[in-house]
Amino acid sequence: MRAREGMRMVKMRLGSLGKRVVSSGYTKWKSLGGNWMRRSMSGQSDREGSNSIPREKLDCLVIGAGVVGIAIARALALNGREVFVVESAPTFGTVTSSRNSEVIHAGIYYPPNSFKAKFCVRGREMLYEYCSKHDIPHKQVGKLIVASRSSEIPKLNDIMNRGIQNGVDGLRMMDASEAMRMEPELQCVKAILSPLSGIVDSHSFMLSLVGEAENNRATFSYNSTVIGGHLEGNQIFVHISETKNVEEWDGRSNLHPDLVLTPKLLVNSAGLSAPALAKRFTALQSSGVVPSAYYARGCYFTLSNTKVPPFRHLIYPIPEDGGLGVHVTLDLNGQVKFGPDVEWIDGVDDISNFLNKFDYSVSAKRGEKFYPEIRKYYPNLKDGSLDPGYSGIRPKLSGPHQPPVDFVIQGEEIHGVPGLVNLFGIESPGLTSSMAIAEYISTRFLG
Repeated sequence: MRAREGMRMVKMRLGSLGKRVVSSGYTKWKSLGGNWMRRSMSGQSDREGSNSIPREKLDCLVIGAGVVGIAIARALALNGREVFVVESAPTFGTVTSSRNSEVIHAGIYYPPNSFKAKFCVRGREMLYEYCSKHDIPHKQVGKLIVASRSSEIPKLNDIMNRGIQNGVDGLRMMDASEAMRMEPELQCVKAILSPLSGIVDSHSFMLSLVGEAENNRATFSYNSTVIGGHLEGNQIFVHISETKNVEEWDGRSNLHPDLVLTPKLLVNSAGLSAPALAKRFTALQSSGVVPSAYYARGCYFTLSNTKVPPFRHLIYPIPEDGGLGVHVTLDLNGQVKFGPDVEWIDGVDDISNFLNKFDYSVSAKRGEKFYPEIRKYYPNLKDGSLDPGYSGIRPKLSGPHQPPVDFVIQGEEIHGVPGLVNLFGIESPGLTSSMAIAEYISTRFLG
């Protein structure tokens, strides 16, 4: 009874941070200017013993309502755990999860036995099954990975061998004539056909996961920002502030939490801000286990003035530094998109990171660099046919001219903090891998 009373109090506190509103099938939360909100003016932090800040115990806390955080919340809830998800934005999936190619990857590119390889292959299987069962819009359109000149053929062979090692079924090397018969607008010297690749409506997928999580007693609190944490003995204390208070912060004075939560299991799935947030947990500040964060901005352009899409498959060039190259993506409405490119971003401060204050605008001038890249495999692309689309930021753990880094999942055996799981560098193929990552977390870290 005492545990249930504690959970009831947490819901009341979080309810004061975010008021739930359901509209047109979308779950949203609006911030309340509740009178209970108290800002410590004494200069003492919660760790130093201020009694003005409410504390509540709970079972599982997930930071971040992107696709991976949502999938983890659902998996934990289906395992009978009581789960709270804290998200700084007004709703779920507003950052990397909604600013990507929406591709279901087969698992070809990644080093054998890496998390990316294993989670992508397993996650792809789970995702297709889930989408079919829950009527999530998706389509297994297939992908062609193309070499546009003979010097790229060795890299294409390496990609083929890696995909086979990763257990990706159905891969087939094709000569130029066969590939171009399949896609008449394509120009290449050789290609790999990946029939298992596809596309998905990521928002419908996330909405379904949220619904299942909530139906199994998970609670989502939006407009609620985690600003740090500390240890007392072996217990981690998570500091949470109403997002609007973080937005109004001057960046110089002490920022005190409005609520402190003490979970048995804490999953840091904050995406772009996961490393910066981990460094705000006092127990990790000097541990050396939090990797450096790098940010790669990618823009997408849409193909205009065409009634019939030039391609029926996804078309991918040989991967480039920082990404998979400017590729052709089809959405479920038949629109053709090209992207993303790679633009490295420096000097991102914590608060801008926590509040997603990135520049997502797409300049039409940037499209000038797209034309020569696209024409390597689509020579008939007409001048003036690219319109600015959207952009996204990749949460990377390696910088320019550095080799790609695997997903990083840290438990107590790495950082020494009981009950804390950090997820770092969950970029592509994060969407495809989301359910497999959730399966791993719920299996590996539930006591």
